[in-house]
Amino acid sequence: MNEGDKMIYLDYSATTPVNKKVLETYVKTCEDFVGNPNSIHRLGVESNHLIEKATEQIANIMKVKPSEIIYTSGSTESNNLIIKGIANKYKSRGNHIITTGLEHSSVYGPLNYLQQSGIEVDFVSVDENGLVDLNHLKSLMRDTTILVSIASVNSEIGLLQPINEIGLLLKEYPKCFFHVDATQSVGKVAIDLTNVDLATFSPHKFFGLKGISVLIKKEKIELEPLIHGGKSTTIYRSGTPALPLIVSCAKALRLAVEDLDDKYEYVLKLNKHLVNSLKEENDVVINSNSKCIPHIINISVPGIKPDTFVYALEQFNIFISTQSACSSGDSLSQAVNTLTKDEEIASSSLRICLSQMTTKEEVDEFIKCFKICKTRLQLKNNK
Repeated sequence: MNEGDKMIYLDYSATTPVNKKVLETYVKTCEDFVGNPNSIHRLGVESNHLIEKATEQIANIMKVKPSEIIYTSGSTESNNLIIKGIANKYKSRGNHIITTGLEHSSVYGPLNYLQQSGIEVDFVSVDENGLVDLNHLKSLMRDTTILVSIASVNSEIGLLQPINEIGLLLKEYPKCFFHVDATQSVGKVAIDLTNVDLATFSPHKFFGLKGISVLIKKEKIELEPLIHGGKSTTIYRSGTPALPLIVSCAKALRLAVEDLDDKYEYVLKLNKHLVNSLKEENDVVINSNSKCIPHIINISVPGIKPDTFVYALEQFNIFISTQSACSSGDSLSQAVNTLTKDEEIASSSLRICLSQMTTKEEVDEFIKCFKICKTRLQLKNNK
């Protein structure tokens, strides 16, 4: 029996509800464009032209060339294609990759896999605010470094990295490429890819549909494909082009960047209200800091298992998360541990995610129910 009637969704960084306009675009495309974009007949040509139009729209918004866009099934596939594709294509250049302790599991997974075949991985340090230490990054660079992979925004804490500064530094190393997982930044904050070689994002993080991702690969960079066989929109990812998903992705991105600054300021206002309320609780640790985007608030309540807290809030129809939805299941958050260097805090972290759809009333209700759950769980632990 739920104690609350209205659902309060505060897990937007895991996924977002689909915007009705995006869904309408998807349905209309399914109904009106039945031809395979690879077919040479009129229906196929019409479908292909629609893909070209959608791709141009995405390219214009991201300030890249249409030829630099690859479509995959999600950011996990995109990150795998980039990391494995670079490692295999440029293995004659070197076998060294640099990343951070703040990445998504779809970055660590392929890196762990590649280590079995001789790829060496180094982790660059972060400062007290969680930002990449540029001096340490420079010290890690070798002649054999072929890739640096750093997320623009960490998915658990919300840390916003200085991507432009990192990219400028890496321009001094022409044999090395710079990969940015932008999944948690596109649609929330402006991102400049001028100094970035490869980037990934997915529309289901900004009220689009699941099942598609945009991979941006700058010109003159090559990748060894993960999937071979059959014509598609590019040579780097085979398969029948997912026309309705591609068109709806362009629609979601167009809607996401509309009034982006106003949306950001609204979320920032909610963030400040929530954080100030949580700071009144002496036993709550705020892990997110001023270097984080306001959409993600990471906290810890030492002594209470995060999963237990999530389930307690669910009884009030309030939904938050512990770590990234794609995490390995380990209760200790590697990202929080990297920032705080405190395993107790990292083992009790919770993630609250806001969006422009969140209301102040929802935040107030969350605060009230959060305090109730915390008191109940602490009393239960003390019995």
